[in-house]
Amino acid sequence: MKLVGKYVDKHGAGHVTLRPEDDEDMWHLYNLIQKGDSVRAPAIRRVQKTSTTGSIDSQRIRLNLTLAVTSVEFSSYSAAAEQSSSADPSGSNNSAALQIAGRVIVENPHVKLGAFHTLDIEANRDVRIEKSDGWDSIALSRVEEAIVPGRGAEVGAIVCGEGTAAFCLLSEHMTLVTHRISVPIPRKAASAGSSQHDKALTKFYSTLYDAFIRHIPFGNVGLKAIVFASPGWVRDSVYEYVMQEAGKRNDKVLQRALREKGMKIHISSPHVHSLVEVLKSPEISSQLKETKFAREGLALDKFHKMLATDELRAWYGPKHVALAADRGAIGTLLISDELFRASDPDTRKKYVALVEGVQQKGGDAVIFSSMHESGQQLNQLSGIAAILTFPLDIEVVEAEEKEEEQRKKREMEVDEKEEG
Repeated sequence: MKLVGKYVDKHGAGHVTLRPEDDEDMWHLYNLIQKGDSVRAPAIRRVQKTSTTGSIDSQRIRLNLTLAVTSVEFSSYSAAAEQSSSADPSGSNNSAALQIAGRVIVENPHVKLGAFHTLDIEANRDVRIEKSDGWDSIALSRVEEAIVPGRGAEVGAIVCGEGTAAFCLLSEHMTLVTHRISVPIPRKAASAGSSQHDKALTKFYSTLYDAFIRHIPFGNVGLKAIVFASPGWVRDSVYEYVMQEAGKRNDKVLQRALREKGMKIHISSPHVHSLVEVLKSPEISSQLKETKFAREGLALDKFHKMLATDELRAWYGPKHVALAADRGAIGTLLISDELFRASDPDTRKKYVALVEGVQQKGGDAVIFSSMHESGQQLNQLSGIAAILTFPLDIEVVEAEEKEEEQRKKREMEVDEKEEG
């Protein structure tokens, strides 16, 4: 993402202009833009003109529209990537779409004020955002994250099963499934069956290799690992086939990438959600310990272990985490970015204040991307959890809160009687 312009005063009022370049940038914009915000971006409208003779001429023109946002839709779809036949190993195909709907609030010669329109945000086109409630710390830190140069896919993963494979790209905030293949492989039984089995297996390997070339950006310098993951030993045979085929085709770039970045990891099932196991494996975690998604995976793993061994130090749910924060007990806050996309501004402000409060008291706040498996797992726990620095009994804390509420209620009653 490129920062084209920024003016935000100390009160958070102002605007930021950004230029998205890839799928992850679209995800950042999706997390930045909320209902009520003002967004200006290029659009294509069909305009009709009536000539003096009465004939109607229709043409499509490009213009800039400013909308008061009513809804924001993000979709990450693999169909576009799957239909691509590009053999470019740079993996530059975009497969995410961002649509912003709202009413036009700045007059335009071709579009009436108040007209409803949907902006399809395009790569390499400027987007100007003005926040209705001002730019809070979470939104500004998201902008700073988005404009760091040199981002992109850091891990390419092939999750394999018998006759199946899913090709995934993991970046700071997203896990994209760019392609899937499935080749039926009959059982290896009698001699005739064995022949059919071998033919199907050869077809599977060949299809997988072609898909690997198209969908794993092995030539990218920023790619830190190429993971072959599967239950059983499928990963070993797939890795060997890709390496041998690269040798036959004299593809030295691929051979070098596999030698330097290739890893074979065991997982419990041939499904994409098993990528969480991949990120927790010692081989990967040591190499990717500085990346955001690895930190998310490790933090969630630590929480689950704490929940199993010392549950008084592992709290989850908005109400309980807020109580722990009030007592300054949070060492690590785990919170999903989904909570900051709340349609109610007060709800977002509540979570922003929670993050800031934890950080001010010396705690760490890990904001999970709901486009990663770890973020989706956290969402199943209400989207928020905390690892405490000291044990707290939930029942005792709730009893204290109830007692405090009753005390305040009694004081109010006394005050009302005195005023009466």
